[in-house]
Amino acid sequence: MVLDPEDARDARSVTEAERGSQVRKAALAAIVGTSIEWYDFFLYNTAAAVVFKDVFFPKSTDYVGTLSSFATYAVGFAARPIGAAIFGHWGDRLGRKATLIVTLLLMGISSALIGVLPGTNTIGVAAPILLVALRVLQGIAVGGEWSGSVLLSMEWGNPRRRGLMASWPQIGVPIGLILGTVAMSSLATASGDAFKNWGWRVPFLFSLVLVAIGLWVRLRVMETPMFAKVVERQEVAKVPVLDVIRRHPKEIVLSALLRCSEQMPFYIFTSFALTYIVEHAELSKTFALNAVAVAAVLELVLIPTFGHLSDTVGRKRIYAMGALLLGVIAFPYFALLNTAVPVVVFLTVVLAQVPHAMQYGPQASLIAEVFPTRLRYGGAGIGYQLASVIAGGPAPLLATWLLHDHGWWAISFVMVIAAVLTLTATALLPDRSRIDLTEDAAYA
Repeated sequence: MVLDPEDARDARSVTEAERGSQVRKAALAAIVGTSIEWYDFFLYNTAAAVVFKDVFFPKSTDYVGTLSSFATYAVGFAARPIGAAIFGHWGDRLGRKATLIVTLLLMGISSALIGVLPGTNTIGVAAPILLVALRVLQGIAVGGEWSGSVLLSMEWGNPRRRGLMASWPQIGVPIGLILGTVAMSSLATASGDAFKNWGWRVPFLFSLVLVAIGLWVRLRVMETPMFAKVVERQEVAKVPVLDVIRRHPKEIVLSALLRCSEQMPFYIFTSFALTYIVEHAELSKTFALNAVAVAAVLELVLIPTFGHLSDTVGRKRIYAMGALLLGVIAFPYFALLNTAVPVVVFLTVVLAQVPHAMQYGPQASLIAEVFPTRLRYGGAGIGYQLASVIAGGPAPLLATWLLHDHGWWAISFVMVIAAVLTLTATALLPDRSRIDLTEDAAYA
């Protein structure tokens, strides 16, 4: 089953005024949807850092409990490429819109179930097992969400502003991070000692309200004209995921390596750092959460700014500058946190997100453009999400182990290696930012 050809013609025959309206609706739907998805995903990240070791691993030492908590966190990242493959198939068969509705529902339901999941003291070993299962569902949902949201915005937008249009869904990350960390911080303050008993559950349950809003927004958007054109031409791939793996393996691998210096440090800066600031800088959890939230506010402005600059200065140039800057700050970052001076630590947490924004802004278009329309949902999604296995998912777990056995300098050294891998991948990835993607048969 694929998009009906009649619906495809409707998507391509809109008037100029209608097109402008659809562009705005598509961008809004992409932003709202990704914000909700990342709100749910980051809630788990924050809870893993500040509460899950007590709720689901109560008999472990602090070190083992933290490792166990971050291990369940990593499972979600391992599931993301699976989600990219599953929903990549349907996104390139049925269309972007229908697939994105399913990913949003899956994320909302699995998050709400985490909110009602009893702890280990209540149901024993079943608690962490169920937690892992629900985290897998979260990972699958996010794995299918990213490429669809990016394509919904980019494929409706102005071809000369693809960097900016594709960056709009990317701000769902800082919005989700703000909502998630503020929700946890507020509940931690308001519920006091009850936070570990029930306070942390409220933000997870609230995701059902957000999902209802997201569905209402997404149902108002038409299928993208680029995919509609593929349907009209009867060029929809029968097995798009297998096709893209067979025809574009280089682009998939380079897309994953491209993200090393963006994703690994991001989860060290926003998740592992919460534990590090509390335990080593001896500052409060609320202080750490607020610093991360302010950093996310800064990214709200910087991500579309760098996405826009990639349309004028060049995608690869902006991206490489971000990776290089990350390598430069890798060692000063922990040295500044170790001062334990509140204002220094706060500014360090906030400004460390600048190199992330420099990469995350142009990243969506840089990856999506290297795949043809008929294979783009699966190709971009798999390449993007593979980085979750090699970079993002293991990051807090690896950082915890490196800190325990070697010291903070080892974490910084790994971040420098990540920057080198990204710079290499950036140099090797094809630059198709000037290609007309409506006529992309040449690299299909």
